[in-house]
Amino acid sequence: MSSDSVEGTQVASSQPSESRRPVYRVESTGNFWHDAREAFKRISIADDFQRLGEMPCARNSLMSGIASGVGVGVIRMMSAGFLVGSHWAVGTFMVVSLGTWTVCQRNIEAERRKLQKVVEEMPKRFIKQKDKTIDESGGS
Repeated sequence: MSSDSVEGTQVASSQPSESRRPVYRVESTGNFWHDAREAFKRISIADDFQRLGEMPCARNSLMSGIASGVGVGVIRMMSAGFLVGSHWAVGTFMVVSLGTWTVCQRNIEAERRKLQKVVEEMPKRFIKQKDKTIDESGGS
């Protein structure tokens, strides 16, 4: 999906392109139904499944959820029956997947904040070093 820049924000264009990359900043029209319709136009299940490996934390959280769901489901099926065991399997999959995805996203955000802080501190370090060299050389 291509996007046009309008006053510093990106607005989705009506012309679809070959790669359907998400548009992160979209100006809201203020009309809920129009905005919801535009959001649903961007949903493509086939493209989302093809790009699943590119999404941060998605693969690891889904694999953890699947493994946990199968384990808990099999154990519950042995003691309580198929229907109860399958409910437990689906519930465990959802809880573990969402939990590991949330923790992973929180870790990524913390890493981004640390990186941003380092980037902001870099010019200050160079200014301090220049001030020290000017003081040592007998500057004014």
